[in-house]
Amino acid sequence: MRTNLQTSVLLREQWIRAKYERNEFEFTEKQEPYSAGYREGFLWKRGRDNGQFLSRKFVLTEREGALKYFNKQDARDPKAVIKIETLNATFQPAKIGNPCGLQITYLKDNSTRNIFVYHSDAKEMVDWFNSIRAARFHYLQVAYPGASDEELVPKLTRNFMKEGFMEKTGPKHTEGFKKRWFTMDDRRLMYFKDPLDAYARGEVFIGSKENSYTVLAGLPPSTQGYHWNHGITIVTPDRKFLFACETEAEQRDWIAAFQRVINRPMRPQEYAVEAHFKHKP
Repeated sequence: MRTNLQTSVLLREQWIRAKYERNEFEFTEKQEPYSAGYREGFLWKRGRDNGQFLSRKFVLTEREGALKYFNKQDARDPKAVIKIETLNATFQPAKIGNPCGLQITYLKDNSTRNIFVYHSDAKEMVDWFNSIRAARFHYLQVAYPGASDEELVPKLTRNFMKEGFMEKTGPKHTEGFKKRWFTMDDRRLMYFKDPLDAYARGEVFIGSKENSYTVLAGLPPSTQGYHWNHGITIVTPDRKFLFACETEAEQRDWIAAFQRVINRPMRPQEYAVEAHFKHKP
């Protein structure tokens, strides 16, 4: 919920500036060409290992269906090529510690990878966000040729359903509980040692009640080793996942988020995602 608010405040501010300061609504030649299909520039990117933010060149190219970034200004080959197909972007100023902080996520080998970037100019950051959405829109028009604009717009970018700290234990339920940062991105529940980690320590697929997924308040009676007293048990066809929340309010919020996903029937493509999770090493 907080992420939605932070995103809307930044976007609303830039909408007001576009209308009243830059007169983009009155003079169309002043409007940003978000849908031009190409954008390049420099953003401050957080290093995966050392946590330092360094200036990196980013290139968004619709023709290649990718967002690329380069570690050196004159580098010929990109450090990473991110397919627009799995690309998502959401403003995360509180998490990143910058009012214009943007979290970019994508799938690499079917696991989630996070990139954290910002720019000192709010307009520049919002322009990048809108350019990503425009590139996603054009990709989706090709991927879903019969879909209406109203059906495609919600798929452009998405905010996470919920984020926060919980404790978790391992598959045998005999290990001690460890505090982890959890992010729920639709049916993917990911956990990290730190909120700004590039890769998740693990991911859990949350299916539907028709496929034998349920969420329960509390932990099995024999459970030991937790420090927080408000437990959650997620039952899947293969195993149970045990979590503990610090407060009852957090427990309620997490259960509500899990329940929303479990109550929703799975789409055909989600069965393939579920099958991949079952075959993960």
